[in-house]
Amino acid sequence: MRFDRFHGAAISAFVIWGFIPFPLKALTAYPSSQILYFRVLVAVLTLLVISGTTRREQWRQTINIFRGSNSFERRRFLLFTLLGGFLLTINWLAFIYVVNHVDIQTGSFSYLLCPILTATLGYLILKEHLRVNQWISVALSLMSCLLVGTDSVYNLLFSLVIAASYAFYLITQRLLKDYDKIVLLTLQLLLAFAFIGPSYPWFVGAAAQPITAHFAGQIVLLSWLFTVFPLFLNLYALKELKSATVGVLMYLNPIINFTMAFLYFGEVASQQKIVAYGIIFLSVVLYNLPIGRKPEKLS
Repeated sequence: MRFDRFHGAAISAFVIWGFIPFPLKALTAYPSSQILYFRVLVAVLTLLVISGTTRREQWRQTINIFRGSNSFERRRFLLFTLLGGFLLTINWLAFIYVVNHVDIQTGSFSYLLCPILTATLGYLILKEHLRVNQWISVALSLMSCLLVGTDSVYNLLFSLVIAASYAFYLITQRLLKDYDKIVLLTLQLLLAFAFIGPSYPWFVGAAAQPITAHFAGQIVLLSWLFTVFPLFLNLYALKELKSATVGVLMYLNPIINFTMAFLYFGEVASQQKIVAYGIIFLSVVLYNLPIGRKPEKLS
């Protein structure tokens, strides 16, 4: 594999996300919607500060590109920016809930499944080529889903929501690769907060907990280290790498999650789940094998 700064950015993002259960587990007493609300709020405020101090030229370029586009391209930009904010909101809310109220394994399985789902969507939507061994990986992924589903349909549904929301997010951002990634992320989170921001009592509900120094510190950590920074790295990588390539590098995230789930948080898994996890991991390895790969086509 030709390794460059784009590969390094993607790998760094997924390694950071691999440790995200730590700040989430520290907030288990809080409802998932309250964690999400303040995560989005702090993240978007941070991005606005960054945009106002270091990204003014990029905002002007984005506006100029938008103005110089035809009506179809403008509609596509608006649609995929809005969709990106919606997908991030769904992905974050589902993942926070799963880690704190189901188990880390289910969230980890989502991101083992996501690379293969992203590759399949890349083939269907972006017309990116898949080799024979990659199609076999897709089939193995479906088999692992069946195994998890027969063990717990509830867990499988959450895994599919998390995996599908992030896979579609990667695809939409690949289609907007000509725009500055920080500008896009800022717009997406602004749109997300425009939806949930005015409805705090309804969105969080009666389960809301008092805001403490502990909560504020963990939210800042979650928003800065585990949101803004890795998302920027991931979006930067998508500027040059195929969505399928970024999707495969994503396996670093669940491997770290799984390691922590069993060795640090003391979770256990049924034999059926272990077999399913083994199959999905095998599918990721098989996907990466250079069978029929043309070196000059690598990203």
